[in-house]
Amino acid sequence: MPTLTIETISLFPLNTVLFPGGPLPLRIFEPRYLDMVSHCMREDRPFGILLLQSDSEIVDVPIGLIGTTAQIVDWYQGSDGILGITALGIDRFQVCSCTRQDNGLFIGRVELLEVETSQHIPDEYLSMSKLIEVIINDLGRLYDNIEMHYDDATWVGWRFAEILPISLEQKQHCLEIDDALGRLKLLQPLLRSIRQEMPQ
Repeated sequence: MPTLTIETISLFPLNTVLFPGGPLPLRIFEPRYLDMVSHCMREDRPFGILLLQSDSEIVDVPIGLIGTTAQIVDWYQGSDGILGITALGIDRFQVCSCTRQDNGLFIGRVELLEVETSQHIPDEYLSMSKLIEVIINDLGRLYDNIEMHYDDATWVGWRFAEILPISLEQKQHCLEIDDALGRLKLLQPLLRSIRQEMPQ
């Protein structure tokens, strides 16, 4: 995969996959991640979201794992005192090396992967474009401040990958695919299968 640059960022392994251009609401309560959020907001810095590789206690972050940088775009203090934030996916990255601080926070040296070139969605996937517009309109506030690009094959693929009820392994695979049309080709039959299983 072509790369742009190398950065050092805080890493947040989660049981989710974040895609470029997509929103991610989080509730932050662990001290290490409260410190991370405070630092990122103060310095206007992103942090990295990575898919947890197992349900067990995190011991190490696999080298070569691909994740997405996240920029904090909103925050609130919940009535229970827990900090809530909304992060926006920015760039994909690949982990080059990783260390763990005394407080348990992972700090990674990562390569930012080349941004996929925007490309007009082909006719064979136009129905997917129209459907994702309907779905996002129904989802409401979470997507209120997201830039919409319904004619962009990359953007439409990212949105289906994050919204469809597919396995985390399938979502991670979609994140790692470099070809926007290949991603749509993979998602189209999954979408059909899910729609066929839905009650009429």
